[in-house]
Amino acid sequence: MNFQQLRSVREAARCGFNLTEAAQVLHTSQPGVSRQIRELEDELGIALFVRAGKRLTGLTEPGRHVLPIVERVLMESRNLRLAGEEFAAQHSGRLSIAATHTQARYALPEAVQDFRRQFPGVRLHLHQGSPRQVAQMLIEGEADVGIATEALADYPQLAALPCYRWTHAVIAPPDHPVLSAPLSLEALARHPLITYDAGFTGRTRIDEAFARAGLAADIALAAMDADVIKTYVELGMGVGIVAGVAFEAERDTRLRAVDAGALFGINHTRLAVRRGSFLRNYVYAFIEAFAPTLTREAVDGAVA
Repeated sequence: MNFQQLRSVREAARCGFNLTEAAQVLHTSQPGVSRQIRELEDELGIALFVRAGKRLTGLTEPGRHVLPIVERVLMESRNLRLAGEEFAAQHSGRLSIAATHTQARYALPEAVQDFRRQFPGVRLHLHQGSPRQVAQMLIEGEADVGIATEALADYPQLAALPCYRWTHAVIAPPDHPVLSAPLSLEALARHPLITYDAGFTGRTRIDEAFARAGLAADIALAAMDADVIKTYVELGMGVGIVAGVAFEAERDTRLRAVDAGALFGINHTRLAVRRGSFLRNYVYAFIEAFAPTLTREAVDGAVA
């Protein structure tokens, strides 16, 4: 039994049982992946995958029990490597952060700047994606830390800790009538709206608020990030709803903003790490730079 066999089993399952894709991930050949899987099955004395000819079509019952063990063994091997690096080179290494666009653009810069001053020898890698993609990157070990508003708390493999609270803001050109009257859902429903895609940056709360009021929101355009939303609001295509942190008065001089917390409620940005993962000291330092309340003790308690 060896790690390459375990990796072949894991990637075959992750890639939807497509051995060609698994081989690309592992930088090897498709016959090589197939051979590694067969050798492990022979050693264990069980079939891990259901087959149709030479194709894998799913996991067998034993395979469903073995796969979580394979995942744990590979994670512990990664933890072992990281533990060695922690003591051999305490101020160098790699920190991979996965975040949504809003977090990467508006919430992270100050923490990243502080971290770079403290750990200049650590290479930072910033990945952007949807909340689900952020969660998946954490689960698959591609990221050490994930930051997003929605979805992270839905995965039992992750410890998702609340960092800070924020509200949405309604934005429009200065002379727009929506800014001159008391803000209400009824008033917003009379205008085309430009806001986030489903699953991004508190969009669920926006949809729920209109649904509770029995109103149909006219979503003229949905986008993944606030910069795109602000661009089209400036063009007069509709009224924008963005995260309050995404409105910068000194930069967004062609727009005005009104806090909409009373309409859409309070949102929580969460920081997540994978349960059972070994976190190097500089990972704890970054987490605390981003959210001072998330001390090492708080993170360890949540992970445990």
